[in-house]
Amino acid sequence: MMRFFSAKVITWKEKCNHEGAMVRTQIQLTERQARELKRIAAREDVSMAEVVRRAVDAKIREGAPGVPWDERVRRAMAVMGKFHSGLKDVSRRHDHYLAKAFDDR
Repeated sequence: MMRFFSAKVITWKEKCNHEGAMVRTQIQLTERQARELKRIAAREDVSMAEVVRRAVDAKIREGAPGVPWDERVRRAMAVMGKFHSGLKDVSRRHDHYLAKAFDDR
């Protein structure tokens, strides 16, 4: 069983495969999981954290059953810019407008 505990955000200054800031997260693994994670990291010559990040990325790409990642990206790109609210401050006040939309339901 894995449990995640959020901690402080770390800005990653070295070159890596991930964009933006990193969030330090503590997880609990079974002894077998930890042993296998170390083995995989050593075999691939990367950190244990990198193995976990790759696994999380793979799970995210897997996404909704039956809809491949590339298709989800294509669909999202196809609707970009197609809708206009007439509001000029949506990028700054999106949370306000979203909350209002849910309140109006």
